[in-house]
Amino acid sequence: MSPQLTIVLVMSISFSVFLVLGVPISVCIALSSFLALLPIYDPALAAQIIGHSFLSSLDNFGFLAIPFFVLAGQIMNAGGVARRLIEFAKVLSGPIPGSLAYCNVLANFLFGAVSGSAVASAAAVGGAMAPAQKEEGYDPAFSAAVNIAASTTGLLTPPSNSLILYALVSGGTSVIALFVAGYIPGFLMALAVVAIIAAQGKKLPRGNPDNWRGGRLLRAFVDAVPSLFLVVLVMGGLIAGMFTPTEASTVAVLYALFLGFLYRELKVRDLPLIFTNAISTTGIVLFLVATSAAMSWVFSIAEVPVFVSESLLAISQEPWVILLIMNLIMLVMGTFMDITPAILIFTPIFLPIAVSIGVDPVHFGIIMVFNNCIGILTPPVGSCLFVGSGIYGVPLDRIMPRLMPIFFSECVALALVTYVPELSLWLPRVLGLMK
Repeated sequence: MSPQLTIVLVMSISFSVFLVLGVPISVCIALSSFLALLPIYDPALAAQIIGHSFLSSLDNFGFLAIPFFVLAGQIMNAGGVARRLIEFAKVLSGPIPGSLAYCNVLANFLFGAVSGSAVASAAAVGGAMAPAQKEEGYDPAFSAAVNIAASTTGLLTPPSNSLILYALVSGGTSVIALFVAGYIPGFLMALAVVAIIAAQGKKLPRGNPDNWRGGRLLRAFVDAVPSLFLVVLVMGGLIAGMFTPTEASTVAVLYALFLGFLYRELKVRDLPLIFTNAISTTGIVLFLVATSAAMSWVFSIAEVPVFVSESLLAISQEPWVILLIMNLIMLVMGTFMDITPAILIFTPIFLPIAVSIGVDPVHFGIIMVFNNCIGILTPPVGSCLFVGSGIYGVPLDRIMPRLMPIFFSECVALALVTYVPELSLWLPRVLGLMK
């Protein structure tokens, strides 16, 4: 047996065993990477290689954007931003049937766009919407499914930590181009959820008839403008070249602090807990980055990217077939893997293949993040799934039947994004961010 095959077998078996035993995914990756090196290196050298891979993978200035955007999201969640965006979405959704379900999608899209976190969005929007939806007679399982599915729409719109990770791992894809490229696909993902709500028709309760009367909509909009301006501030500064993505993340933190104190919902005594939560979240993300980098290095010496490339090209030379296979693989693996390790592991494997068949790296980044947004809706690892289940108090076996139509609707949107590149590339080209 060749050393490369031995490495792959040891890694695959050990990773599967640790995963079944309930070991955290980051530890699974680290341990299986270490064990995979033992057939060719002594334990001390294998440990040294893994440790060096950990450190070198984090030695990147661009990663500073992640903790600052995480901190900005935490501050906005505690500082009244989420509540104002939800109120604006509630009024904007009007008196139509299912208005609170539409409001849930819109609120998740708006808050996700300023917080950059699907879990934070699911928790903030679901926590605010669940009591109102229950009072108006919505099926809790359906409401939970809508909230879970809508919570990931913000991951495709800036500031998205997932797109930042992809940019860094891909070896220099423009973060700004990726941010802009995500707007239309993010809107399509939200539209996929809206389509399922609309299909329910008049079965859903009607909204408040006063939502569009007496200047209520204008007042809600004016109240939400300072929060919405964060996106304008960050993206405007990036596109105009006023600051880098890392500098934009610090601007987001300062502006979020300003809003929190302006709204008088953020107190100085709240800051230690906010900083602690941000540090904890950042630590988890960066540890996943480090362990996934080690696994990618082991994959490279085992020539896994070359093997996968040759295998896919042996199946077909048609770009649409290869993209279909990659989508299916990422969708299946997304059920077992969180978005961060999935991006870090599959980008070095699939991106060279995608580029070789003529797919732009920016377009492929959107495809990859879109895939993983769908993946985190599904068990056994779907983080948003468990958050939504807990907030709405509905077991997973009741949520899944209501979530499956949305899942398939989002897969249709994924196919559109995959096979119509201009949905991702048109806006960056119009703004002169790419050729």
